[in-house]
Amino acid sequence: MNDEIDYEKEMVGTIEVPDRDRLDEASLTAWMNEHVEGFAGPVSLTKFKGGQSNPTYRVDTPGRSYVLRRQPFGKLLPSAHAVDREYKAMAALGPTGFPVPETYGLCEDREVIGSKFFVMGLADGRSLWDGALPKNTPRERRQIYNAMIDTMADLHLQDPDAIGLSGFGKPTDYCARQIARWSKQYKLSETDTIPEMDRLIEWLPQTIPPQHASGVVHGDYRLDNMIFEKGANRVLAVLDWELSTLGDPIADFAYLMLNWFNPTDGRAGLLGLDLEELGIPGVEEAVERYVARTGYPVPPMDWYFAYNLFRLAGIMQGIKKRVIDGTASSAHAKQMSARVTPLAQRAYQFAQAAGLG
Repeated sequence: MNDEIDYEKEMVGTIEVPDRDRLDEASLTAWMNEHVEGFAGPVSLTKFKGGQSNPTYRVDTPGRSYVLRRQPFGKLLPSAHAVDREYKAMAALGPTGFPVPETYGLCEDREVIGSKFFVMGLADGRSLWDGALPKNTPRERRQIYNAMIDTMADLHLQDPDAIGLSGFGKPTDYCARQIARWSKQYKLSETDTIPEMDRLIEWLPQTIPPQHASGVVHGDYRLDNMIFEKGANRVLAVLDWELSTLGDPIADFAYLMLNWFNPTDGRAGLLGLDLEELGIPGVEEAVERYVARTGYPVPPMDWYFAYNLFRLAGIMQGIKKRVIDGTASSAHAKQMSARVTPLAQRAYQFAQAAGLG
């Protein structure tokens, strides 16, 4: 448990841009003048506290506020920090009415500020970090969780071909590709031997359930990657699309459902809370709501939990390696990196429940 951390206080809002994260404001202004419709400087930059993976800045001008998201400076793993994928996903989903920030421009020329980046609109709403939603009533909590589940279902019902994302990924064999990807990324970032990870790398590819549907998957869908409207318990914007691709919606949904099994720690975890008293839907109710909205079958959850925890351990190992190399972007990256072994062990437990001998 991380009782000492108030995530909402620590991670919401902006700070002055640290020296190592400073951007060339003149070069950025010139690029925005050329590529962002309606832009008029001067710019004033601050940095969002959250965002371990891709550093994120608030760009204020006299007439409008923007958000700039860039790759980290320094050496990057292959396919990591895919700001171009984030941009493409949001640009495709925006016109459908799905809640994403407005997209203004993508810059793949690293000469401008030292890395790839994109500019989007500022979603002016509420960031919620604590899954227990301590400031809300039971009725409001239920509305927030239902909105989160419904929005995910609506994402999964999008037709990739119809919105211009037919080439965004391979729609089939999603879990096989993800397991291969994160096994490779894990091995590239490996700092210690974790026997459970080695066994999962061997077992998971051999036991993948049939994929019943394919669609756009977010890859990191959780409470703190969303902005809610200020005056209503509706989703204003879904953020952080760098892991998005085409694939198995059930894997995406199971990742969200992991929060019901993760200990409460001021973040999205709900384990140990009296959900009925709080007004938060239980696992069964959440699954029923998602299945009713999508028409998908109820998945073999233990396998998907093992898979998602394994994947998360792979992501955290990348953060751990960046902490060691001195390139991690958030003050909390070090604490996050300590989660690799516990995540691997929990993944292994779910794998045993799913039949791992």
